[in-house]
Amino acid sequence: MALSRIWSAFIIVAILVAAFKCFFLGETQIFSYMISGKASDPANPLKLDGVIETCWVAVEICLKLIGVLCLFMGFMSIAERAGGIRFLSRIIGPFFSKIFPDVPKDHPAMGHMVMNYSANLLGLDNAATPFGIKSMESLQELNPNKDVASNAQIMFLCLHAAGFNLIPVSVIAVRAAQNASDPTDVFIPCMIVTFVGTLVALTIVALRQKVNLFQPVILIWLLGISAAIVALVLYVSSLNAASIQSFSGLLSNGLILLVFLLIVLGGVYKKIDVFSAFIDGARGGFDTAIKIIPYILGILVAVSMLRTSGTFDMVINGMKYVFHALGADTRFVDALPTALIRPLSGGAARGMMVSTMTTFGPDSFASKLSGVFQGAADTTFYVVAVYFGAVGIKNTRYSIGTMLLADLAGVLTAIGISYLFFT
Repeated sequence: MALSRIWSAFIIVAILVAAFKCFFLGETQIFSYMISGKASDPANPLKLDGVIETCWVAVEICLKLIGVLCLFMGFMSIAERAGGIRFLSRIIGPFFSKIFPDVPKDHPAMGHMVMNYSANLLGLDNAATPFGIKSMESLQELNPNKDVASNAQIMFLCLHAAGFNLIPVSVIAVRAAQNASDPTDVFIPCMIVTFVGTLVALTIVALRQKVNLFQPVILIWLLGISAAIVALVLYVSSLNAASIQSFSGLLSNGLILLVFLLIVLGGVYKKIDVFSAFIDGARGGFDTAIKIIPYILGILVAVSMLRTSGTFDMVINGMKYVFHALGADTRFVDALPTALIRPLSGGAARGMMVSTMTTFGPDSFASKLSGVFQGAADTTFYVVAVYFGAVGIKNTRYSIGTMLLADLAGVLTAIGISYLFFT
């Protein structure tokens, strides 16, 4: 219900803003922009897709997702039949059983969630999505009310959406392409911000679900993760930009190939029909990709209307005016478009980041902060639409509110950290 109201509000606000600009400000082309899109121009290098083109984009996204889903869900089917998912569940069970008390210790969902969080941790977007959808499907099996999100599903998705990752590879690559003097300077701020966002999401959901976070097992795991992060920060901080990109590529891509190898070896050892298991899992991936097309289409169209109507520009200009009137430092406002659109569209937020770097220079404060915003959270509404849509959840309860609070905590942390690191 919450997503329905938000989606309706996006469309209503976008059309009302466009009508105001058309009839009171004389921008007669605004309705055409909303339907057909607006080409980029030197003043604004970010192309704005209209509703029609956005429909094609939504389908293209799902078509590309079909192959990825088929591949990873095929391998996961092998792992399940070979017992690998249950083995992984037993390892992580002591910790997950505390924050997911409704999920049995040896349930496959435990292993699926571990693989999703691991992929997310390494910034493997394409790999994280199939694992995440499989996790939601596994948790849906335990859900007594199939139309309403369960406690376990909310906890899983809120932690996923917080976007905790070790190395923001895509942000570093974009900054390098824009000839930033130090493309990796956003690395530590991004890690800190995503960790804070994850802790905020965990705390809020735990309070709502009456989960005691001061249990020894939870504290030990959190302290262990924190120690590992500190060790990684110290190591990566000693590397140059080229070495960081090489290390992150080796770590992430090497891990995927290692997982594939272990899964196939496990299947051969257990003497299962490996290829048949892969095909069965891949079929499920195809069905899931087709099922989520309407959800992705709906979210992207609403976001497109907000962008092409100029709603985002009005919000940003209004915030600039307010902070300037208060006599505050307004440098961070120039980076806010990325933060505002990040929960709605990852691709649009990336475009905003590039636009900020093009306008203010890749080494400006606004550009660095924009990079931190881009690497500091997942695409909240896209995640909600895809993951809940994949299992037919209609009532998301308090999940969206929790994710947005975690996003807000990340934005505030990003601003504070950026002033500390970049000024």
